[in-house]
Amino acid sequence: MSARLARVIGEMAKKNRSFSYSRSAKSLQENASNAGAAAGASYTLVGGILVLGGLGYLLDRWQGTGPWGLLIGLALGIIVGFYDLVKTTTRR
Repeated sequence: MSARLARVIGEMAKKNRSFSYSRSAKSLQENASNAGAAAGASYTLVGGILVLGGLGYLLDRWQGTGPWGLLIGLALGIIVGFYDLVKTTTRR
């Protein structure tokens, strides 16, 4: 190992001594609580698209109606998901 690399590693070790697990955990908890509503809205967006698109696909398979049930289901999923996303973000 070169002397320069050893010096850089030593300096990094000195800088990391000020690391605090309690500060890190508190910061993570604050970030998670602040992002809770937006994360929920994004899950609603994805879930709405998957569920309503899946129901449209199943309707197509059952009735033999081609891609129309799937397209309508995807469109409704996008509308419901974006409605909840807008409702969540404008509530602040």
